[in-house]
Amino acid sequence: MPARNDALKDRLCRYREIRIRVRGRKSGRAISIPVWFVFDGEKLYLLPGYGSDTQWYKNVLKNPSIRINARGAEVEFNVVPVTALLQSFVSEPLLDIGKVGRDPQSFENNGGGNEGAAIR
Repeated sequence: MPARNDALKDRLCRYREIRIRVRGRKSGRAISIPVWFVFDGEKLYLLPGYGSDTQWYKNVLKNPSIRINARGAEVEFNVVPVTALLQSFVSEPLLDIGKVGRDPQSFENNGGGNEGAAIR
């Protein structure tokens, strides 16, 4: 498991775009699309291109389980929308999928009242 997470962190540091796979909120189908992201070394934030009108963002609000693929390194996460304080600095909605580099089953919620971190 650690080698897979190391590969994921390496790719997140080197690239600006990843693919995510979400479930359609109406169809239930798996949908794979490229998204931009911000990786701060510990947390991964997904950036919906059209804000809260972005279809994949609406899908994630309905079903927070996503799979990310960073050039071959794949991991499944649960996400929570970032709100409150961070939103005051950023005009677009973000999704924080939490800390990267450990077993996804061991991730903790990183937020206080801001919903911030989302790996469960």
